[in-house]
Amino acid sequence: MNLRILISPLLLLALSLSAGAERLNLTAAQCREMALRSSRQMKSADNSLEMARLDAGIATTNYLPKFDATAGAEYMFPDMDMMGTKLQMHGMYLAGFQLTQPVYAGGKITAGRRLAKIGQKASEQQRRMTEAEVLANADNAYWNYVSVLGKMALMESYAAMMDTLRAQTEVAVAVGMAVSNDLLRVDAHRSEILYQRQKVANGAELCRMALCEAIGVEYDTEIVPADGDTDTPPLPAQLSSDISDRPELHLLQTQVEAKKKMTDLVRGDFLPTVGLSASWFWYGNVRMKGQAEVAPGVMYPYTQTINDGIGMVMLAVKVPLFHWGEGVKKVRKARLETRNAQLDLERNERLLTLEARQASLNVQEGHSLIRTAETALAQAAENLRVTTDRHTEHMCPLSDLLDAQSQWQKASSDLIEARAQYRIYLTAWRKATGTLDQGL
Repeated sequence: MNLRILISPLLLLALSLSAGAERLNLTAAQCREMALRSSRQMKSADNSLEMARLDAGIATTNYLPKFDATAGAEYMFPDMDMMGTKLQMHGMYLAGFQLTQPVYAGGKITAGRRLAKIGQKASEQQRRMTEAEVLANADNAYWNYVSVLGKMALMESYAAMMDTLRAQTEVAVAVGMAVSNDLLRVDAHRSEILYQRQKVANGAELCRMALCEAIGVEYDTEIVPADGDTDTPPLPAQLSSDISDRPELHLLQTQVEAKKKMTDLVRGDFLPTVGLSASWFWYGNVRMKGQAEVAPGVMYPYTQTINDGIGMVMLAVKVPLFHWGEGVKKVRKARLETRNAQLDLERNERLLTLEARQASLNVQEGHSLIRTAETALAQAAENLRVTTDRHTEHMCPLSDLLDAQSQWQKASSDLIEARAQYRIYLTAWRKATGTLDQGL
């Protein structure tokens, strides 16, 4: 009785916490969708992808001519004396436009555009990596929560079984068919069960909050999993270890491509460049004051205002001549960086393949463990049935019955855990082979 009094405040606390909380019935697929919608990492990855697309658009504009306009006014003093003539710029204005077209930039424009496209591909793969992380986190949180809820239900059944046994033992002690030590032994098992049940309840609360965090809802939200752990998904038809579609591999490949284009950019710094520009400017309010000889010995003052325009077309060629071998050294350095990126690709490709193979082996092992756990549970259940019947007929001691119940509880718990772990192994395998975004 005292044990029940200790548990009741915990139940009241749980009821008070869930009374005003939102209740959600969710499948694993729905949790995935909510996780993707609410993930800050996904929003950041989407922003990075959009930035990469903008960079690609910016790089494309380097092929196009640039138009610039210029306007200004000037007041200069003192006046300039030009062989007896005063040049006045009191409020002179200048306005015009200029067109600049790169003709050849050492291949840097083309390399820059291709490098921006590679950056966009890298951002797409980075987004896939982030999506895989979010989906795996949601899957793991969901199935861990399903597992711990199954263990809670199991502990409730175990506790009810022990309550029944205690009531039977009390009757047996009262009629002299059992000794008081048997009752003490049952009470000790009941205390252990209640302790384990409280630990499982605390674990369930932590798993629920972890799932709330994964799908982006309030921590006090009550979640009821719609996908139970009573069924076992079949083994995939082909447990492939192919990593050709894995985003990490694509990202490493784009890094090698980017290093190659960086080499072209470095080389372009030391190649000739050709540019074409055309401009037209208007200027005015320029005054010239002086005296002109209109007759021998007769000077006549005059003032002339100049307003005019001027156009210009220019072709500029820049040829690097001698930089003390700087260009050759920089190109060699860029090639070595490309080689290092290729070596990283080869090394990590082997590691990713090993990870995929380990993940496929884990799936096979997890499926086998489920079958083993089902067999063990069937044997434990049969042993419990036989032992219960024998104890009812007073043909075996109480310790045998308690052992049989404990074996049944452990076998049931192992099966619950094996089924959840198998689901987690499937998620890890899909993530390792780059197919996690293709559905459950």
